[in-house]
Amino acid sequence: MATRRTTRKTAGRVPVKQEAASDSDGDSGVKVRMYRQGLGDCFLITLPGKNRNPYYVMIDCGVVLGTPDAAAKMQEVVKNIAATTNNHIDLLLVTHEHWDHLSGFIQARDYFAGLKVDKVWFAWTEDPQDELANKLRAENQALRLALASACARLQLGASGHSAIDGFLEFFGAAGQGTTGDALKIVKGFCQDIRFCRPTDAPIEPDGVNARLFVLGPPHSEAMIKRFNPSKSHPETYGFAASEVNKLASATSEGDLSAPFDTILQIPFDAARQMPFFQAHYWGENPDARKEDGAESTETSRFETRAEFDQSWRRIDSDWFDISSSLALQLDSATNNTSLVLAIEMGNGKVLLFAADAQVGNWLSWQDLCWTLAGKSVTGPDLLGRTVLYKAGHHGSHNATLQEKGLEMMTNLEIAFIPVDHEMAVKKGWGNLPLRQLEQRLSEKTKGRVLRVDKDIPPSLTDCVKQDDAKNLYYEITI
Repeated sequence: MATRRTTRKTAGRVPVKQEAASDSDGDSGVKVRMYRQGLGDCFLITLPGKNRNPYYVMIDCGVVLGTPDAAAKMQEVVKNIAATTNNHIDLLLVTHEHWDHLSGFIQARDYFAGLKVDKVWFAWTEDPQDELANKLRAENQALRLALASACARLQLGASGHSAIDGFLEFFGAAGQGTTGDALKIVKGFCQDIRFCRPTDAPIEPDGVNARLFVLGPPHSEAMIKRFNPSKSHPETYGFAASEVNKLASATSEGDLSAPFDTILQIPFDAARQMPFFQAHYWGENPDARKEDGAESTETSRFETRAEFDQSWRRIDSDWFDISSSLALQLDSATNNTSLVLAIEMGNGKVLLFAADAQVGNWLSWQDLCWTLAGKSVTGPDLLGRTVLYKAGHHGSHNATLQEKGLEMMTNLEIAFIPVDHEMAVKKGWGNLPLRQLEQRLSEKTKGRVLRVDKDIPPSLTDCVKQDDAKNLYYEITI
């Protein structure tokens, strides 16, 4: 039986057959299936075998929280995967810890029980023996706890509005399980677990004419925490101690950020019942001047109303405004730990699965280089040979680079966007997918953009297979 292991190999230690990535033309027979469960990722790649059964690669299995009949949909997906693969997955990739990539491992757990999984790959950020990974996980967990506490306070009646609960949904919900639960389930599928680094040599599965390259995430705290491409939108969230402590202390029992010691504080609900605070912090100010008559101006009437209305004095929960910003950046930091896979087929063409990688992850690919059979293969080279691109983060604004990303894909033939725009709008993410990005993808692929939530475009009707019975997936042969 294989033993659990952590892979830390360098480029020169894995033998690679010279014929694995030839420059020959023609279709490779590789099939890519995109499931249509909703706003989430689940892919099945079929690599033809040489004197063996096909090699099946599964990437993620999830749908966003709040999707109608989510469990039933994910169970149908996993049942279809089991039927297609004859209950045998050769390689399972889990890209990062977000619910829309992991929920199916919980929702369809009973169906996974009948599946044999040979290998599981995670990003190095899940490696318990990696010091930086442990640091990042500890920071994420501390911030998630602080944000969850802030969210609870807001729901109990604090003033203002916060979107942090929406971002916390990416990590699961009470009664449905968490992303941590999903990871534990996946780690129990097999003993052969690998924590991938971009410095690892590409893997050529036995009997398969393809190479698997790991492009990200970078083993760099600075790059993982770089979310946005422009200096006009500087990164403000680096798990700064001042911001985290401000939020955590305010939600703890001993409120060190308050202006007075706890023993001198009047509880919020009690103050609301006291005449002085009712008048000066909730109601009208009895000492305010009154202006009547025709001579009063609009300005004076506005000032009078301001004097009477004393609610503006309260600052009880204004500090929670920082929580939305921190929640957004926590979400981005998790996205940027995405495991990114490039599959180089025997004809030299490349399939790119970018998960939810954001700017820092993408930029790091520019420096990647492997020496194989005396030849150099670089990150930019793989981008240049990419023919199929799974759009990052459902087509969001900062998960597909331009100059050092999409514009380098000079041979792009088709793009997949796993997005449900209607659900995205309900969640408040109306820009998924970004219109300008989708337009550029359409230009580069000559209209060959396939979305989960739309019909097959005319340019792809002859080459995309659809599950007509249940409308469960789209599949294309490259």
